[in-house]
Amino acid sequence: MIKQLLKQILSTFQYHTRLLLSIAVLVIAAQFVMAPAHATGVYQLPSLSAGERTWVLDEDDAISRLNEGRISASLEKLAEQTGKEVRFVTIHRLDYGETIESFTDKLFEKWFPTSEAQANQALLVLDTVTNTAAIRTGDKVKTVLSDEIAESVASETLLVPLQQGNKYNQAFLDAGDRLVAVLSGQPDPGAPVVVDTTNVESTFKKAEETNTGNATIVVVVLLIAATVIPMVTYFFYQGFS
Repeated sequence: MIKQLLKQILSTFQYHTRLLLSIAVLVIAAQFVMAPAHATGVYQLPSLSAGERTWVLDEDDAISRLNEGRISASLEKLAEQTGKEVRFVTIHRLDYGETIESFTDKLFEKWFPTSEAQANQALLVLDTVTNTAAIRTGDKVKTVLSDEIAESVASETLLVPLQQGNKYNQAFLDAGDRLVAVLSGQPDPGAPVVVDTTNVESTFKKAEETNTGNATIVVVVLLIAATVIPMVTYFFYQGFS
């Protein structure tokens, strides 16, 4: 009677272990296979041209409605007063092989295909997965906004708040204020001051890494369980025999 019960327990356990392993493998495979489907390509973004009153294209919903309205109002006022047009774009994940710089260049040329259309334009793009940004400016904008300041806006003004806790609203508000100030002929307020503190953030994995790591750990644990527990059960069964 005990032998039959142990056989039934062992058989049931092996069946469920195989089932759990199959599910775990499928979960990991889905994470790696489906991830590119969430990438954003230039071709997916709506068409836009110089003079249009669209200033913020928040594809990843990183900016609150209230702050998006504040930024749009500020950039529209800048356009009316100076003729210089600034646009912010957020995306969630780049296409395979794409960099934030190449994406920004392609989008800039898609929206403003001629040198005349590009002249008064500035485009700032942020990828929220990697928190990397790039900026592209036209010839007339460069006469007021130097490449050095433009790069500082993209790499410092925008990114410092993100490094301090993914403060997307503050990041775009600060970037907008600095660009508006410089393009309006005011003194450059400069990049934010960074306090040199211990980089606690670097000890934590990003969400993508954590999810994949946890799934891998589950599979490893199940593999160990699938090997060890049947062996223990077998020897226990032999002991009864």
